[in-house]
Amino acid sequence: MIVVTGATGNIGRPLTQALADAGQQVTAVSRHMGAVPDGVRHVAADLAKPAGLKPALDGAKALFLLLSGDLHATGADPADIIREAADSGVRRVVLLSTLGVVTRPSGQTRIAMRALEDMLRESGLEWAILRPGGFASNALWWAESVRAQRVVAAPFGDVGVPIIDPADIAAVAAACLLEDRHTGGIYELTGPEVITPRQQAEAIATALGSPVRFQELTREEAATAMTRSMPAELANDTLDILGSPSAAELRISPDVQQVLGHAPRPFAEWAARNVAAFR
Repeated sequence: MIVVTGATGNIGRPLTQALADAGQQVTAVSRHMGAVPDGVRHVAADLAKPAGLKPALDGAKALFLLLSGDLHATGADPADIIREAADSGVRRVVLLSTLGVVTRPSGQTRIAMRALEDMLRESGLEWAILRPGGFASNALWWAESVRAQRVVAAPFGDVGVPIIDPADIAAVAAACLLEDRHTGGIYELTGPEVITPRQQAEAIATALGSPVRFQELTREEAATAMTRSMPAELANDTLDILGSPSAAELRISPDVQQVLGHAPRPFAEWAARNVAAFR
């Protein structure tokens, strides 16, 4: 049995489906109950309280570990999740980390994630680590304004990075959970092309079959909007990357191709597949 945390999110949903389609027994874990594929067990748990994972981990052989706000919840120690998994008999953990542990290692979020990576590597478990860059699904931040006004409002309109489709992250995660050859692998995951916010707006317009106007925000305007839904430190870190990506953050990684045997999906494909969110 394989446990998937964050199972109702942009990565967890396709990962849970892929594992179920492969004939695996799957337990989906999320903070709140939600729709999961037929035959998948669903457990509500808060990763900031690892003891609550015990029912989900019972009988599990592998764990996909996705942390978001749980990484910095008051009093939380994500390493406890790995210890709890090992104590429950889990043999393999696939950790969703971030490319930032390499490209911008000094931030608080990346320091904490790198420490968790190190702990996993030293745990005695089988492991693989995924380090994605920016997600194509971050474009969903624009869904409301596109639906209401056919506008994408974003800073740094002509500065691009190689964002990745979460479905590709899920596919790589599935391979790492199911195939022994990926044990000990660290994979940097990017899309196939550098794409700017203005070009993303054009791809959304193409998917919709109607024009979408691009409105350039100042950094200050973008920071104000972002801090409504994330810590100010994370918002500013994100804006640093979006406004002035380093050479490492512009690099198109071969790792998706290496694991899956095909190139990562372009943003236009993500937009077409998710066009209903923008209608």
